[in-house]
Amino acid sequence: MTNEPPPADMTLTRSSRDDVAMAATLTTWLNGQLGEGADVEIALSGASDANGMSSETILADVTWTENGERGTHPFVMRMAPAEKDVPVFQTYRLDHQYEAIRLVGELSGVPVPTPRWLEATGEVLGQPFFFMDRIEGIVPPDVMPYTFGDNWFFDAPYADQRRLQDSTVGVLADLHSIPDARGTFGFLDIRDYEGDTELRRLFNKLRSWYTWAAAELAPSPLIDQALTWLEANWPEADRPDNVVLSWGDSRIGNCLYRDFEPVAVLDWEMAGIGPRELDLGWIVFAHKVFQSITDVFGMPGLPNVLKAEDVRAVYTEATGVEVGDLRWFEIYSAVIWGVVFMRTGARQVHFGELAEIPEDIDSLFHHGPLMRTLLEGDQA
Repeated sequence: MTNEPPPADMTLTRSSRDDVAMAATLTTWLNGQLGEGADVEIALSGASDANGMSSETILADVTWTENGERGTHPFVMRMAPAEKDVPVFQTYRLDHQYEAIRLVGELSGVPVPTPRWLEATGEVLGQPFFFMDRIEGIVPPDVMPYTFGDNWFFDAPYADQRRLQDSTVGVLADLHSIPDARGTFGFLDIRDYEGDTELRRLFNKLRSWYTWAAAELAPSPLIDQALTWLEANWPEADRPDNVVLSWGDSRIGNCLYRDFEPVAVLDWEMAGIGPRELDLGWIVFAHKVFQSITDVFGMPGLPNVLKAEDVRAVYTEATGVEVGDLRWFEIYSAVIWGVVFMRTGARQVHFGELAEIPEDIDSLFHHGPLMRTLLEGDQA
């Protein structure tokens, strides 16, 4: 443990796009979507750098005339990254994200933005994109991590922190209660990958993604160890009666809040179908990552937030479903985070934010010590 200060800058460049040129192209496209006489004007605020490390998130204020009245409407635009910008994932299905958000909004009480327009071909801007309504709210920050202090969530009384935690777990309970996930969200089932269950296919997709990332950099001994452990300790949760819609990126940093209650659930690019423990393990592990970083710097962090036993208890109370140990799903989450860090490391080199990829690939992993602890069997 050290008392050194945290890094002064943890931001990442995500895109080399020209907002002015993009706005001009989008103006023409939106005029086509809105019809004759719309006379669209669009102002883009640029890609957000507060949270997220994958798809581009751009704020858009769109003005048009409708029924003789002119008004300005706030939207968020999600767009797959260009290949030259070193994307995190191998593929981006913006159409799947759009449809998942639409169906969740129709079939549950989970708060999601209303999706508006989808361009799935990539012919307009070079990559697919969609627009959705912008919802006002605040988010526990990733940069700097909310566990570092000096932000609204860290500074709140514990009762409010717990209210945010429990209401977010309640979102997972609501999401997992949507019936017939296989039928309704079958388009999310990745049958291009081998496996006789949804989790097996997700696992094989993860292996493929890691192999792709390692081909550009180098293999990670830590990820190799974790994949071997996961294969040898396959979870009992992988059973036919335990398949739900999985948000996939269930972090409090991917929610907008008002008065410590979620008002918008965001970032659906990792959505899929599989065991409910995928989301529960992810939300617990994601907080542990940020907490472990504060431990390194000798900072207090938020050790009493999003503890696994609390998450399980709140979830069981909401659903009536008993959830067991989440260790397998936390280690699975750790592998995903590791591959993300490999890709963002390659992106930092591409944009000149990192001189070169380190010889020790595992040194890219901010969560490396936590991952090793989980593999050793100590979950404290």
